[in-house]
Amino acid sequence: MFDYKIPLSLYIHMPWCVQKCPYCDFNSHKMKKTPDYSAYIDHLINDLKQDIALYNTRSIHSIFIGGGTPSLFSSELINKLLVAINKIIPINHNAEITIEANPNSVDVERFKEYQQAGINRISIGIQSFQADKLIKLGRVHNQQEAIDAGKLAHDLNLKSFNLDLMHGLPDQTIDDALNDLKQAIAIAPPHLSWYQLTIEPNTLFGSKPPILPDDDMLWDIYQQGHQLLTKYGYQQYETSAYAKSNYQCQHNLNYWRFGDYIGIGCGAHGKLTQNDGTIIRTVKTKHPKGYLEGRYLERSYTVAKNELAFEFFMNRFRLFEATPKSEFEQRTFLPLKSIDKPISLAIEKNYLVEHNQSWQITDHGKLFLNSLLEIFL
Repeated sequence: MFDYKIPLSLYIHMPWCVQKCPYCDFNSHKMKKTPDYSAYIDHLINDLKQDIALYNTRSIHSIFIGGGTPSLFSSELINKLLVAINKIIPINHNAEITIEANPNSVDVERFKEYQQAGINRISIGIQSFQADKLIKLGRVHNQQEAIDAGKLAHDLNLKSFNLDLMHGLPDQTIDDALNDLKQAIAIAPPHLSWYQLTIEPNTLFGSKPPILPDDDMLWDIYQQGHQLLTKYGYQQYETSAYAKSNYQCQHNLNYWRFGDYIGIGCGAHGKLTQNDGTIIRTVKTKHPKGYLEGRYLERSYTVAKNELAFEFFMNRFRLFEATPKSEFEQRTFLPLKSIDKPISLAIEKNYLVEHNQSWQITDHGKLFLNSLLEIFL
């Protein structure tokens, strides 16, 4: 019953940061002292070994090392981790292997070493090129370091690299936002993540919200920024991601196409399809203290069949490409007839267009994505 063509990715979480950014709700922890990075790598390897029964017989399609700040880890430790992973479960020879990095000088010095260790894609957390915005966002780099990091990544001839940028920042004007984009475009990254700052609970901004641009300005920023990116050959393929042709992030595509992924490291999530077609989700221990004591798995659970359609479309409709009907059947193990009613309603409301072999989300559907997804609940 199981379709071994479902790609399998690996997410690795590195939990520490030099300081916690006021907008960040990710599982990251400010360092009070230098962590035992080497011990953490050993625990990541053991964590992966404990999950081995859930893999089936597939190899790794892509790897994403996120955080936190993964570039706090030396290239020697990253190399040790990748070598160990490949012994436990084979990594495809053409796998996309990404590491997140900050653009300060210490991290940038490691870019070449990461490439030698097997990293072929670097995602650089710039967020803005403007000094006042970087201070408000709690970033530890400056404008020149951001530019230098982007240029170095460009010159390394990596498989790809990404720049992370935010818009809708405190006191940001339309010109501010467009100037950030223009500086990023001048570096010529194959991929740009451009997303709106949102205020999340349990963050510093959540307790002391800054004044952000109003809805009209946010819409103008998005429209003009989208036009600028399109003009320079960037295609929006996902809600907050733009790429040159054939440079979409393969790891994220696997998430949104409802592929499988292993999650190791503090707070990492996994989704794994079993031989009988059931889907298991895993959640790893969130805090580094417990994880470093060898308590890796916090919980695992089977996704209920009546939740699969919603989960599939919640991921799939982040992408602007057509959704193959066959993919729904292969990834959920549900028959198409099981969603006849919600699909018909979505078409009636002009959220979707149906073709012989696929569904395509409309511009109206993109604007009312939450309403579209509620149909499948």
